[in-house]
Amino acid sequence: MSSTSSISDQTPRRIRNEAVKVLLVEDEEAVAEMYRLRLAGDGYTVIVAVDGEEGLRAAIEEDPAFIFLDLQLPKLSGMELLSRLRTNPTTREIPVILLTNMTEPELSYRGKSLGVVEYMIKAETTPMQLSMRLAEHLRRTEAT
Repeated sequence: MSSTSSISDQTPRRIRNEAVKVLLVEDEEAVAEMYRLRLAGDGYTVIVAVDGEEGLRAAIEEDPAFIFLDLQLPKLSGMELLSRLRTNPTTREIPVILLTNMTEPELSYRGKSLGVVEYMIKAETTPMQLSMRLAEHLRRTEAT
């Protein structure tokens, strides 16, 4: 395998020659900025929403390719936002990764029942890991 194909296989950043748009719903400014900087540096267009209502609006208006969703949010909880995303025809198919520090197994189960593709713990997830997981999910999506 050539080094060029190896690099592009590891870091697919574009789908159909357009920058991949990602929505990050996170109310902690420092955490949001840490992840945003890495994702943007890796070539993604990143939209940050600081509460659940703003996240719902952004998901509908911006049509992101992927959503990272915290569970503890002001105005509208992450689970309620996820539930609304799944019942809205515009957003129901957008892949969602829960990105939270809440580790209760029932939350993971409920999230999976609402179609999340992964449940990640923020305290255990570096910005680089987040970007790598996004790339992996995008590769799977492109393959189907």
